[in-house]
Amino acid sequence: MNGSGLARRDKWARFVPAGYSGLLAAVIAGPLLGPGYLLLRDAVSTPRSYLTDSALGLGDAAPRAVPQDAMLATLSPIVDGGLIVKTILLVALWAAGYGAAVLAKELLRVSTGPQLVAVTVALWNPYVAERLLQGHWSLLTGYAALPWTALAAYRIRIGGHGADAVARGGAVGSWGALAGCFAAAGLTPTGALLAGSSAVVLVGRRNVLGALVLLSAASGPWLAAAALSGAGTVPSDPTGIAAFAARAEPALGTLGALAGLGGIWNADSVPDSRTTPLALIASALLLALVAVGIRSTAGKINSAPSAGDTERAAVRVRRGLLVLAACAVVLPALGATSWGMSGMEWLVAHVSGAGLLRDTQKYVALAMPAYALCAAAGCRAVAARFAAKESASSPMPGTTLTATVFIALLVLPLFDLAWGVGGALRPVHYPVGWQRVADRIDGRGDIAVLPGGMFRKFPYSGKVAVLDPAPRMLPRDVLQTGELPVRGRTVAGEGVRAREVESTLLHGDSAQRLGELGVGWVLVERTTPGPLGESKTTLAQLDSVYADPDLALYRVPGATDHVKESQSTHRMIAYAAHLLWAAVLVGGLLVAAISRPRPTR
Repeated sequence: MNGSGLARRDKWARFVPAGYSGLLAAVIAGPLLGPGYLLLRDAVSTPRSYLTDSALGLGDAAPRAVPQDAMLATLSPIVDGGLIVKTILLVALWAAGYGAAVLAKELLRVSTGPQLVAVTVALWNPYVAERLLQGHWSLLTGYAALPWTALAAYRIRIGGHGADAVARGGAVGSWGALAGCFAAAGLTPTGALLAGSSAVVLVGRRNVLGALVLLSAASGPWLAAAALSGAGTVPSDPTGIAAFAARAEPALGTLGALAGLGGIWNADSVPDSRTTPLALIASALLLALVAVGIRSTAGKINSAPSAGDTERAAVRVRRGLLVLAACAVVLPALGATSWGMSGMEWLVAHVSGAGLLRDTQKYVALAMPAYALCAAAGCRAVAARFAAKESASSPMPGTTLTATVFIALLVLPLFDLAWGVGGALRPVHYPVGWQRVADRIDGRGDIAVLPGGMFRKFPYSGKVAVLDPAPRMLPRDVLQTGELPVRGRTVAGEGVRAREVESTLLHGDSAQRLGELGVGWVLVERTTPGPLGESKTTLAQLDSVYADPDLALYRVPGATDHVKESQSTHRMIAYAAHLLWAAVLVGGLLVAAISRPRPTR
């Protein structure tokens, strides 16, 4: 094949991993391509949401959904909120797979076949399945940012050194890419911690300070909200440690489940295949494919003068990813032991903000980039061993076949990840009454909701309990206790006023008492089970505003807003923090795109 033919083939080969990643993302989230809204466990998307204090993270509860709620509240008046959420989820899945391929290409110099193996490892695994079933769509943006964060850290390390095209592109674009990764991952606080910990380990000592400054700017919304609302200074309920500890899977134990990228605390958020011996087979195959490539991934640091800075930086970044992977598996496993849980309980009870660490299985995401690299390196090593000969101008004979076998071994044992994890991930359609209720809320006061609790089982939402959509559907703050029923126990939340309001309703207290607590509206969701107590006594004292078979809305006479004197100042600070986050996201991605290095011929 002549030079021009090779150039054309290489040009098209660059698009294969991107296309394959898009195909897998579509196969996984296929049901969401249709009309409707994502409503599954913790995932709540709505046609329109509102920029309330809770959306800014200034409510009673800890700011766990900041800045995602404010972003949706800002964009949903322009673009349907359900479409925004589905788009972000699909793009995140695509970016996770394609990022793994680009990382493998740049750090290992592998051909297309091993890159496709890296895509498969990044997308077709129990972590993605379990977090989809749990409804953690925004956490998956942090997951997707991990390979791109590693790539940006590597390019920052080589900076202006080296002779290749990436080095000649300079450090500006790499810093912009890192900023964009931090902001995209920072859609949730956990995502920011994932990307930030990766960067600190990989970026090199002289660049750590710059990375921390960018991370702080990208984390501004939830840091500001935690400080302003006071929720960040309240210790979390230690009961949550045992409730959210990583869970053992059949024949694997806790360590084996985590090493296989599984082990989520909620046994109901697990694909059916992971409750059978297939869990052992899938984990064994994944770890075997990873083990084949560990040695090649770790590599040797060449100290010879002829070795370039680029080569040494690649080895250091690969080794850093391996260390992150080991920590991401071992530490959550230790956290699930009796003494590990005791230590974590002390931590969350005495250290503000430590509640972010209670769901330790979330951090298994940090193992994904290393697993993808090892599987890609293993594919290349196996192909090299069995190839009859190697050509300098084309991929090794047998690489395509080896990659196909690797992909099949990864996909088949977790077959039910396809099509919305066996159809569980499907769009729903809200009754029209929700919009009518939202239109009628035009006065003072926050909103209390009945039945008590935060989770619902509507006829249109499926068999599993889902988060109440009211806080995102309605234009005033909806009071929620933050209490979570987990594994037969209740983990206390931070909503002190919400608990008092709920108790007032369930005990049938006076409407005057509701008004004193700053409640102006009461919404009754009629088609979901839950405690109602003696609330009829209180509702009889309220003004009926709207009623249909699904919903009933009441106005509390004489209600006043429950507003602190400093609330206006707090909102301005929160707005500024969100604007800074948006600037880091958009500006970082623009700088990265403009400064993208172009390879020379």
